[in-house]
Amino acid sequence: MNRRFPRMLMAAVAVLACLVQAPADAAEKKAFKMAWSIYAGFMPWVYADQSGILKKWADKYGITIELTQFNDYIESINQFTAGEFDGVLATNMDALTIPAAGGVDTTALILGDYSNGNDAMVIKGAGKKLADVKGLKVSLVELSVSHYLLTRALTSAGLSEQDVSTINISDADYVPAWGTPETVAMVAWKPGLAQIEASPDASVVFDSSMIPGEIMDIGIVSTDTLKDNPAFGKALIGAWYETLAAMQGDSATAQDARTAMAEASGTDLAGYDTQLATTYLYYKPAEAVTFLRDPKLKTIMELVRTFAFEHGLLGEAAKSKDAIGIELPNGEILGDKANVKLRFNADYTGMAADGKL
Repeated sequence: MNRRFPRMLMAAVAVLACLVQAPADAAEKKAFKMAWSIYAGFMPWVYADQSGILKKWADKYGITIELTQFNDYIESINQFTAGEFDGVLATNMDALTIPAAGGVDTTALILGDYSNGNDAMVIKGAGKKLADVKGLKVSLVELSVSHYLLTRALTSAGLSEQDVSTINISDADYVPAWGTPETVAMVAWKPGLAQIEASPDASVVFDSSMIPGEIMDIGIVSTDTLKDNPAFGKALIGAWYETLAAMQGDSATAQDARTAMAEASGTDLAGYDTQLATTYLYYKPAEAVTFLRDPKLKTIMELVRTFAFEHGLLGEAAKSKDAIGIELPNGEILGDKANVKLRFNADYTGMAADGKL
């Protein structure tokens, strides 16, 4: 699972910021490309494509939408940032710190899910508590959402990053690293996390269910492309919610849908259902609209942009967390109003909620 692969160096972001312009195809057109990578909350797109649901909605609006899978999550976002794709699946933090920080005006079109236990901090030893992390070396993918979760966990315990040290590892190394005596604490995500949690010497002391809504998985698109091609947004939203409806429950259709998603992600139905149990999918568009219009979104993005700035993820030129503007669905802007590069849009999801697609 490469949803949160080790982050590219900020020097690379700076290069992209210099090279990237708005996607060359940001004009009225008929063919669109979406990039994606494997993660529990992204897998519905596999079934949308295989079942013909995506084509059905694209046909409705007289367009085509091609899905391209990447094994490297960050590379998929880099390709979107470079203008090679019209959209990509990403976390809210990565949407801010890669395309938006790279100068690409980006719209968060689809609020897919949030991690509801898929990410956790684990300390070796039975009966450990969060406070026991003080003074320990914590293994994690640095500058990823795991790093963000670490800071949120520490803050909740009255601690800071100065109270721990970090060791950078990849998600592929979670399980083997946990088996070594040198590893005493780790922040990880599923599926590797599931194997660690099952070990007898693991104490889960903090997980993403304790910060609900903060680690979001979203579908982002070029703002210019969406503006010139509303049909693209409508087709994506329509296909997304029809697919979510198809995968729910225990009917043969639902099980077939989730089985296709499971197989595409390298597991079986039971394994995928386990991942879904700790992934909060917004199955109903009305629920997604409610969250997008909730003041909590502002609070979350305030936390995310603060973390991003303090860890140098907004680029070398950023003098404060206000360097990049973030527009909320109500029109309120966090940061520089003259440099809005990340926009949360509830309009298209609202059309789905109102049955107007």
